[in-house]
Amino acid sequence: MKKKIGVVLSGCGVYDGSEIHEAVFTLLAIDRNGAEAVCMAPDLALDEVNHLTGEATGAKRNVLVESARIARGKIRNIGEVKAGDLDAVIFPGGFGAAKNLCNFAMKGAEATIHPEVARLLREMAAAKKPIGAICIAPALVAATLGKEYKPKVTIGTDAGTAAAIQQTGSEHVQCPVTEFVVDTANKIVSTPAYMLAERISETAEGIEKTVKAVIGLI
Repeated sequence: MKKKIGVVLSGCGVYDGSEIHEAVFTLLAIDRNGAEAVCMAPDLALDEVNHLTGEATGAKRNVLVESARIARGKIRNIGEVKAGDLDAVIFPGGFGAAKNLCNFAMKGAEATIHPEVARLLREMAAAKKPIGAICIAPALVAATLGKEYKPKVTIGTDAGTAAAIQQTGSEHVQCPVTEFVVDTANKIVSTPAYMLAERISETAEGIEKTVKAVIGLI
């Protein structure tokens, strides 16, 4: 039986959803390591951003519908997924992780988490099943699990984001782009990806190592 690795998507595109490169590298690494990806996303509205100009359009899109683009249509509503369905879970980055899955982008350490995302994260942590977080997504993990588990995570070296992560009760560890940080006690693996990457190959290398480490903790 292949190990089932949840991949929680937050839309389609770096400015309002999942960072597409990070999501695709995650899916590729899962397959290369002999596991099966289970894509999921919450069913909620997102504020659309024009990726050519970086400006908000004023239009709304649906996180689950947009995420289905990356998943080639094979995706589940996160509300229907339980920790018992998965061996591990990974969160790619992109602003959607900090705007749609939670509101860390606006609220920092005081962020509220989408209830189904929080439920699944807490279920995974309670079951001691591995959690991977990429780019800005470690902030989501910190905001959800900080008080109870005090996880060690990285978003690279950004001082402001690191300080907000510390305020959640979590510990931020500086990390170079092609490496990753493992919190062995909580089975949490994180990597900076596009928080630091200047080249697509750097992002790919860090994610490949992170996915392998997550699968190794199962």
